[in-house]
Amino acid sequence: MSVFVTPKLGIQDPQGAVIERALPALGHEGVGNVRVGRFITLEVQGDDEELVRREVDSMCRQLLANPIIEDFRFDVTRAGAAE
Repeated sequence: MSVFVTPKLGIQDPQGAVIERALPALGHEGVGNVRVGRFITLEVQGDDEELVRREVDSMCRQLLANPIIEDFRFDVTRAGAAE
């Protein structure tokens, strides 16, 4: 299971702003709207994919992300499947 958390559009992202300002100095022009977030991996037990999705959505809303200022998405991968 992979969870991606990023600041919502319109929310200040100081880390993203620093990276965006630094990239041209390193020779990388034309990059904008840099957003820095978190990548979380976890294993969730269960055979019912819909139930697992609801459980992970609940985890994200309650702890892994702050839904007021952050967006999240997640990918469900079956155990043993190549990522």
